[in-house]
Amino acid sequence: MKKTGLLNPAMSHVIASMGHTDGLVVCDAGLPIPEGPERIDVAVSPGVPSFLQVLEAVGGELQIERAIIAGEFEHGGRGLYPDVMELLRTIGEAQGREIPVERVSHEDFKLRTASARAIIRTGECTPYANLILFSGVTF
Repeated sequence: MKKTGLLNPAMSHVIASMGHTDGLVVCDAGLPIPEGPERIDVAVSPGVPSFLQVLEAVGGELQIERAIIAGEFEHGGRGLYPDVMELLRTIGEAQGREIPVERVSHEDFKLRTASARAIIRTGECTPYANLILFSGVTF
């Protein structure tokens, strides 16, 4: 049995198989998931697991080069936005580099999810709680 890090085999596998600039979406329970990317549904019930819990777990395994969020998240995300930005800052510090965050419209964000390697659906029920994380390199 694996002792540390991600215990979810689908999440662990997709991160281990990602190459430089591949995208991974972490999303709330309501984001439409397009055909194409692998769907990893970890939602159990509303709020379980939370967006922050999943982002923290992913950030411990994935070298993140940059991220994209919907611009609407900052004001429509019911106060979750500052916590997400702080967690990204913390993950970046642990990885030795800042994680730049690009803001796009929510409509554009949804279109961009179609090119992701996988989409991890959380139990989060906060509007716009969605990120596309792009894989970096460790060297």
